[in-house]
Amino acid sequence: MYLVLIAWIYVAFMMAVAEATSPVGSLLGAVFTFLLYGLLPMSVVGYIMGSPARRRAIKAKQEAERAQLQAENGKQPADNARASVAPDAHGEASGHAIAPERKEP
Repeated sequence: MYLVLIAWIYVAFMMAVAEATSPVGSLLGAVFTFLLYGLLPMSVVGYIMGSPARRRAIKAKQEAERAQLQAENGKQPADNARASVAPDAHGEASGHAIAPERKEP
């Protein structure tokens, strides 16, 4: 991710240098070239490309806060790796009040 950003900033910087050293160019034009072709677009691209990392960091922070809260309350954190969707996977009674009836063969 950073390689693309650095390369684009380098290209924009070289465009600004070419603008500043050109006989018909100006220093103000070089500054605007660098800002409008370099920093502004790459700040937007960097923000968009960095959003998954920010999302992971927020999720990790929330998990750490949840684990700390559970530790303070004396509860053990749930192990999601062993969790199952089967109703009787943990040896608990079925939620049905009436047992299913089998047909005679």
